[in-house]
Amino acid sequence: MNAVEIRNLSKNFGAKQAVCGLNMTVPTGAIYGFIGENGSGKSTTEKMICGLLPINGGSIKLYGKDYTDADVRASIGVLIEAPGCFPGLSVWDNMLLQAANLSVPDAEKEVVRVLKTVRMEGAAGNKFKNCSLGMKQRVGIAMALLGNPTLLVLDEPLNGLDADGMRIMREILTDIVKDGKRSIVISSHLLGELQKVATHYGIIRHGKMICEMTADELDASCRTYVALLAGEMSRTKMLLERKYSRVEEDEAGYLRVYDPITPEEVVTYLYKNGVTITEIKTDKIGLEEYYIDLMKGGK
Repeated sequence: MNAVEIRNLSKNFGAKQAVCGLNMTVPTGAIYGFIGENGSGKSTTEKMICGLLPINGGSIKLYGKDYTDADVRASIGVLIEAPGCFPGLSVWDNMLLQAANLSVPDAEKEVVRVLKTVRMEGAAGNKFKNCSLGMKQRVGIAMALLGNPTLLVLDEPLNGLDADGMRIMREILTDIVKDGKRSIVISSHLLGELQKVATHYGIIRHGKMICEMTADELDASCRTYVALLAGEMSRTKMLLERKYSRVEEDEAGYLRVYDPITPEEVVTYLYKNGVTITEIKTDKIGLEEYYIDLMKGGK
């Protein structure tokens, strides 16, 4: 059974249609990377899944039941925009208040469990206002985990984190779904980081889902290329363009050849034409480049 099934979903704000006939499937146990430009409808869709916005058309099913079902509603944890905490209270007291709001049984035991899950057990006594951004994001996820929900909806939880914060967040997300019973819908603009944890992807544009795929399908779709540096780059590019169909220079100054060739073929061809290569490698485009290509209408 899928965690989320959305069919022909629509949402209007006055004359503006924010979501238009959207279809979306999140398998149970997945970390679903929800990707799109600002204003594409990501946050609106997430808010509708969580029941924070009414829908204008279509359907949302969570674990096979309508999203308005009371039992299903109780199985969702949410972090959208920012955790709702009192700045002057400690992390512990904020967590206990939220547990009380949710009528969580054995509240103290549950708070200990979720703080341990997000690596915040040692900072429970800190005032929320004194926490770093990464710590605040982890507190928000801990709040979303209260009551042991089976579906988490997280809106941009990676934003503003430093390298260590990113690493910790990746570990937390993978730990949450490792038993195969929980699912996460996570939106983020940090596609390189998202690619390290996501098992499935949905790409939305102008309120419509334009592509859904698994991580394996993304990997198969990402083009492999040969990248090189040479002594005479302008002449090298000219020679490569004579022989190969697609040659581009990337931001790092490498020339990329996207034709299905080996580095040895390129080296031999350029050597015969008097060009000495200083560096050559084979690589593959990542999620970010794939997404940019898709937005430009590329294949």
